[in-house]
Amino acid sequence: MRKLLCFLGLAATCVGSILSANAQTPSTIGRIEILAPEMEQYVDAGTKIEVLAGGFTWTEGPVWVSDDSGGHLLFSDIPRNTIFRWSAAKGIEEFMSPSGYTGVSYYGLEPGSNGLTLDSQGRLTMCEHGDRRVSVLTRGGGKQTLVDAYQGKRLNSPNDLVFDQAGNLYFTDPPYGLPERADDPRRELDFCGVYRLDRDGQLQLLTQEMTRPNGIGLSPDESTLYIAQSDPQNPIWKAFPISDGKLGPGKVLHDAKSAMKEFPGLPDGMTVAKDGTLFASGPGGIYVISPAGKLLGRILTEGRVSNCSFDSDQKFLYMTADKFLCRVSLK
Repeated sequence: MRKLLCFLGLAATCVGSILSANAQTPSTIGRIEILAPEMEQYVDAGTKIEVLAGGFTWTEGPVWVSDDSGGHLLFSDIPRNTIFRWSAAKGIEEFMSPSGYTGVSYYGLEPGSNGLTLDSQGRLTMCEHGDRRVSVLTRGGGKQTLVDAYQGKRLNSPNDLVFDQAGNLYFTDPPYGLPERADDPRRELDFCGVYRLDRDGQLQLLTQEMTRPNGIGLSPDESTLYIAQSDPQNPIWKAFPISDGKLGPGKVLHDAKSAMKEFPGLPDGMTVAKDGTLFASGPGGIYVISPAGKLLGRILTEGRVSNCSFDSDQKFLYMTADKFLCRVSLK
């Protein structure tokens, strides 16, 4: 009990430390790189990348939540085992802690929640590293486990997720949340899977060909499933045709290996615009990629970037970039 109280006490100090760190947080960061004329329909070369807050440990999983007060953004700080909320009116607030690990002993450097999304009822749905599950925050305030095992074996550490319009859930399961990652003795599955959890609760393994599946997204017509692979030996974004809940042969959309010589980072989280364009985090920033695989441009922080999300009107792109929360104004 004493360890748990100490752990919760540390979590309670997070907001104060972040607010004090903001004195050293820059107001803008990075630059916009235009590689094709199509990029200019989203953003101009002179657009600034605005830093909304800093002082975090490692930010991830941004999701926009519409509400009567103008909306807010929820995002994970994985090492701090905390979900934070940002709004224009109130800035940064702690939303949930613990967010991904509810045990009472040390559980590695990345115990918290990772990817976040909303289900068809508007409920927050989370990939939890430490508790090795996908969960949903119920209306009463408690969590409900959606899935935590495949064929009787515990999942590795669910990473990112997306719902289709029918309510089926797609998610990735690399080993990054395990204290010793791929070599952790607690690991029960010897592969990194991409799964579909049907709305009736049936779990289906879609593929285990991705060595380190990470970010995931669906095309607007739901005919294509996009998966990022954060394997430094094969850092790619791949597109899979999907029909009746099954994947066809995938094709590589873009390879980030050459970009790794310029900037730190790997393919990670993503979001898909209403017109089908991918906004995908990779080495140094967000890569804007057409459905055909053409790289249109990059939103470069020139550091590590984990994920991104639009607001409800697609007026802003919010980015979780290492210790920063950033956004870019879109056309």
